[in-house]
Amino acid sequence: MKEQMKTQNKGDGMKAGIIELLKGKTFKASIVAILVGMSVSLGAAALSQPHKSFLWKVQSNTATVCLLGSVHFLKADAYPLNRAVENAYEMSDTLVVEANVNDLGNLNLTAFMDRAFYQGENTIQKHVTSETYRLIRKESAVLGLPMAIIDMQKPWFLALYFQAMELMRRGYDPTYGVDNYFLSKAAGEKRVLELEGLEEQIDLLAGLPDVEQETFLVYTLENLKSMGPRVDAMVRAWAAGDTAAMESSLNEGFRESGALSTVSRKLIDHRNKKIASRIEAYLASEGNYLVIVGAAHLVGKKGIVELLRNSGYRVEQQ
Repeated sequence: MKEQMKTQNKGDGMKAGIIELLKGKTFKASIVAILVGMSVSLGAAALSQPHKSFLWKVQSNTATVCLLGSVHFLKADAYPLNRAVENAYEMSDTLVVEANVNDLGNLNLTAFMDRAFYQGENTIQKHVTSETYRLIRKESAVLGLPMAIIDMQKPWFLALYFQAMELMRRGYDPTYGVDNYFLSKAAGEKRVLELEGLEEQIDLLAGLPDVEQETFLVYTLENLKSMGPRVDAMVRAWAAGDTAAMESSLNEGFRESGALSTVSRKLIDHRNKKIASRIEAYLASEGNYLVIVGAAHLVGKKGIVELLRNSGYRVEQQ
């Protein structure tokens, strides 16, 4: 009986821990990090420079799409944004985002918990190697994260949780992310559409095989300490509209982790094709659209910009 009560109390404690996590800002930050295109941060000085933006205009006979590369974590002093970006919003009839992170009410939390958290006595320690678990404990201690909460999370979500916590530790906040900024402006003012939605993105991440989830997690853990310099390089490229530098920064990480290439193809390349197709549907309609996607989706030969050009559209950087 005592053992049964002990197990029940432990289960109740874990459930309470999950509930507190889902209530907190870190949960929203982790959800924002699901927008796996680019979770980077930037400062105001870089944004104010008078060069090109990470913004492209695509036109058909009936519609205009302004395609904006997004960064999901920012600081308050990152605003105001580049004037060209603000103009693209003001001229749009419809705002399109990967997923509306300001409307979590549509997220089925019961289904989400099943996909993101282990149940009962099951823990992440039973699903990863001893070396991976050692890294988890080490980085959890550095960030001051309780193992009772860490142990419950599945590898794909734990990777995003660590990313979010590290960015927030460095002073960045999803509240000031580009997506959140324009979603807040558009409330009650413009039509808002989703390219994917959180459920679709969660299905993709949770559906990765265990070995790929662990690869994604290990890559995250091994690169937390170097996140600052990597973010800085990506920020400079984003602020200057420098696609070559952005692609180089992204590829550097993938070269260092060859095993990550399979995950990258699923999270970036495969999604690029779907998103480009959905953008073409907007171009076949009528109106002016501002479409915001993670900046990583726009660069390279397999990026959305090149996919649209290959479909015969004229795509001009602003």
